[in-house]
Amino acid sequence: MATAQALLELVRWHRPSGRLILLIPAGWALWLNPQAPPPAPLVGWIVLGGLAVSAAGCIANDLWDRRIDPLVERTRNRPLASGRVGVPTAFALLLVCLLAALLVVLALPQAVRSLCLALALATLPPVLLYPSAKRWFPYPQLVLALCWGFAVLIPWAAASGNLAGGWPLLLVWLATLAWTFGFDTVYAMSDRDDDRQLGVRSSALSLGKAAPTVVAGCYGLTAAALGGAALLCGLGGAGFWLAWVIASAGMLREAWQLRRLDLPRSAYGLHFSRQVQLGALLLLGLILASRG
Repeated sequence: MATAQALLELVRWHRPSGRLILLIPAGWALWLNPQAPPPAPLVGWIVLGGLAVSAAGCIANDLWDRRIDPLVERTRNRPLASGRVGVPTAFALLLVCLLAALLVVLALPQAVRSLCLALALATLPPVLLYPSAKRWFPYPQLVLALCWGFAVLIPWAAASGNLAGGWPLLLVWLATLAWTFGFDTVYAMSDRDDDRQLGVRSSALSLGKAAPTVVAGCYGLTAAALGGAALLCGLGGAGFWLAWVIASAGMLREAWQLRRLDLPRSAYGLHFSRQVQLGALLLLGLILASRG
């Protein structure tokens, strides 16, 4: 029988950075929405829904990769790969997470529920199929970025009841796609040797030596798009732009360091954690600006 610790590891809740990084774009959307600042109950529902969907995605990923993960150094000790959790248990927990996400949508106000439910259902196919992308698509991180885009669309719809956000919505969605593709490409860089040997694909392998430059471009686009969205929404002030400058410079600095040839595998995981901090700093700037 699976232990509580093994189940926590299956949904990655023992490492909260991966869960927080999904909630950050949702926060960007909520605080760039015309209805900002959002009411506390809505923020709570978005957090719960994001955690449930993120957990479902992790389980689906490990189910797809349960025969590959034992052959990869970084993933060989995951619960399914190591046998600490069985496939039936993982499927049952996947259904629980999906049900929890559905209940969150149904708990939203009636005026926004139908649109949010439609978006949530549209999210399921890419979220559940993303783990297979490494078998047939040279840039599976782009598929993940498209999944992450729903972390902007659903909160926006939940706050305003529509997707008529114009350029601000388009820019925050674009920022999320670029940021996600960037940091997940870096995450894949730690597995390049294993992936090459197994014959699976990743943007880190497909981009080759150009990967650090592309990641830097993604982070630059993220900063520019979020800054543009804030300007169009009338947000600003010294606090926001100070946070924006620090976060933007930090992202580009992190991308520049990827050019080093002697980076240990642990450096890529550290890069991922720092993106959580820098993305959260951008969110803090938006929160401060909306209150100003």
